Amino acid sequence: MAAASTRYPWYKKEDTDAFFALFQNNIANFIVIAITMLGMGFPASIVYGQVLPGAAIAVMVGNFYYAWSAARLARRESRTDVTALSYGISTPVMFVFLFGVLLPAKQLTGDTELAWKVAVAACFISGAIEAAISIIGRWVQYHLPRAAMLGAVAGVALTFIAGEMLFKTLEVPIIGLLVLAIIIVGLIARVSMPFKLPTSLFAIVVGTAMAYLIGDAGSERFSDAFTHLGFYPLLPNMAWFEGLGLLFSGMLAVLTVVLPITLYNAIETMNNVEAMEAAGDKYDVRECQAVDGVGTMIGALFGGVFPTTVYIATVGAKWMGAGRGYSLLNGAVYALATMTGLIAALAAIIPVSVVAPILVFVGMSMIATAFQANDTRYYPAVALAMLPYFANYIMTRFNRGAGEVVSDISSAIVVMGQGAMFMAILLGAMTVSVIDHQFRRAAVFAAIASGFSFVGLMHAPKLAFNAAPDFMLGYLAMALLFMYFSFQEAPHKR
Repeated sequence: MAAASTRYPWYKKEDTDAFFALFQNNIANFIVIAITMLGMGFPASIVYGQVLPGAAIAVMVGNFYYAWSAARLARRESRTDVTALSYGISTPVMFVFLFGVLLPAKQLTGDTELAWKVAVAACFISGAIEAAISIIGRWVQYHLPRAAMLGAVAGVALTFIAGEMLFKTLEVPIIGLLVLAIIIVGLIARVSMPFKLPTSLFAIVVGTAMAYLIGDAGSERFSDAFTHLGFYPLLPNMAWFEGLGLLFSGMLAVLTVVLPITLYNAIETMNNVEAMEAAGDKYDVRECQAVDGVGTMIGALFGGVFPTTVYIATVGAKWMGAGRGYSLLNGAVYALATMTGLIAALAAIIPVSVVAPILVFVGMSMIATAFQANDTRYYPAVALAMLPYFANYIMTRFNRGAGEVVSDISSAIVVMGQGAMFMAILLGAMTVSVIDHQFRRAAVFAAIASGFSFVGLMHAPKLAFNAAPDFMLGYLAMALLFMYFSFQEAPHKR
């Protein structure tokens, strides 16, 4: 009886909701990748025949591994409510690789195939760096306050997920608001849907039907959907090796983008693992960073150009009550959908306004978790850590033209958005330390922020010495102030 009570199921009803949430989140990234690369002039043979299959391989490998890891945790703790970590392409990292690696490589080489190979090599190097970073992952997790890390994650959730997807939801209000209402009733209030259908599936069916009934979606969607149907085998290639030669022979500037975004990716993995621990499932952050790095490298071996990470949507899946089945299904479906071209077909058939409200819920759950997992006295730190991502969101959306577009609002938006993850975590960590009257610890975090600004990991477009001198001095001034209060408090502690 005891063994039966702790039997960890391969699949359960709640996995369906989580599958649709994760699948639609990843598919949105895949479609953005396809549309953007085609718009840059990359041929469909590279986009659909190399880049997307490579990404699918990475997603499949990672999701299968984390499903196995969830089963291992369930056995170790004799629980059946363990949720597998979600895995996919990070949206901010995706945009950086699109416009910070692929586009410059194409401009420098003038050749789409060479540019793709350079990007594949950059992706491979990024994976190798993250795997190496895993050695210190647990140490960093222990020394960084939870409020700072979860606040940074909440900033991403508020802007890139909940905020962005709410915009998409309201583009067609009659559909988006109806689907959003279904999500609120089913996933937040936990009211059963008609015919006992999973909430996400019911929302997609109702929303898609409504779209066709009101004419928001027509027959042309189907013709567009089947344009790229075919067979795209998942085969390894040597593009990564050829790209390494190109990268080190004349395009080292691209690597200045790879290092900071890889550090960001490793921290994003750490933050999302921390969020899952707060939600009840404790995974080894070093193992997860290593797996993410290896998964990225495997994707590059198959032509992929985008690093992968433990996904921010994991807590949403936990809230839904998912297990490991959604992760297994997601990996298998992505491989199949990519090989047959069904990803483009599904994206064309199902309107964005139908799936966007599901992702709004994912963002909401991440923001809520950031506060629920911390004592109320740390709420200001969580809130402050969220703020840099407003700037990062604006900067990312306008890309290289951001400075001119937002110059009348504030000159600080672009520099605040550069290295936003580092700024968010370090400001949050300083605030937590000050709240606890650990002023010397706050001074250390301020000194680290100063060092990051000096080398260009924060507040600068690229790595360089003395990259952001004003910010370097500003953080040093903070460190000195914190040290002053540290000495002021010292006599009172004796």
